[in-house]
Amino acid sequence: MPVTSSTLADQLRQLRQQIDLALDRYSVIEEGCPDDLGEAIRYSLLAPGKRLRPILVLLAAEACGCPSERALPAACAIEMVHCYSLIHDDLPAMDDDDLRRGRPSCHRQFNEAIAILAGDALLTRAFELLSTEIHPPQLAARCCAELAKAAGARQLIGGQADDLRGVEGKQHIDRLKAIHQRKTGAMFLASLRMGGMIAEASTNQLVSLVEYGAKLGLAFQVVDDLLDVGGDEARLGKRVGKDAGRGKMTFPGLLGVDASRDLVKRLVDDACHAIAPLAPRQTTLEALARYVAERDR
Repeated sequence: MPVTSSTLADQLRQLRQQIDLALDRYSVIEEGCPDDLGEAIRYSLLAPGKRLRPILVLLAAEACGCPSERALPAACAIEMVHCYSLIHDDLPAMDDDDLRRGRPSCHRQFNEAIAILAGDALLTRAFELLSTEIHPPQLAARCCAELAKAAGARQLIGGQADDLRGVEGKQHIDRLKAIHQRKTGAMFLASLRMGGMIAEASTNQLVSLVEYGAKLGLAFQVVDDLLDVGGDEARLGKRVGKDAGRGKMTFPGLLGVDASRDLVKRLVDDACHAIAPLAPRQTTLEALARYVAERDR
């Protein structure tokens, strides 16, 4: 049975509450952490957010027949890595953003040094969480390897490096797609693969999840670019128009707004088709893909 928009909203709200409670618990640092560092970690990690990546972990596990609770540590770990990347991306040496999730970015609220260290702490905490909360140890090791690969120099970090130098090279749609397949898509794939691995998914199920994630990750980024062109700053919780102001490559800039919207529709349709073999448990993932295409923040 298809998932309605109101049903999806309720499901996402419940999943976010479950994730937020776990993040609150896992971000309490034991004695020895300086107060200002601990405050910066929790300020950034517990800020209101979509929690899309951890939600994907939980939904992937459910789609493969596993209770979502088993995947909760992995979901929190990937949100920690995502949060670390946002803290560092906002720094003056990177994207130089002073607003994140409707609040001052970490380096504005605290200072640059504490922001860098808070990001470092979240990255390492993520792997501590996977290695101690995922069982058996062999599965924990596989999850650590999956997340490390997605967050490393060939994927998330490498994509950010290429994105920063976007104006230096030839602006081409294939190059832009390659950047975001690493910068955004890799973490989507890691989310889905870790959820599938925790559920002991079959090879075919993992293939479906990976294809879905590749399409969804790219659609998410195209929508992000569209929102930077015409989104509402108050709803987004961050500045708009900043990419064009920096001369960065964007999908609307290369394709135009209408063609970018058409691309989103094709990508979402392909994502939904990819997970058809997971029926009947794929309906929430399908609804989530439609939600990503229509989001306004």
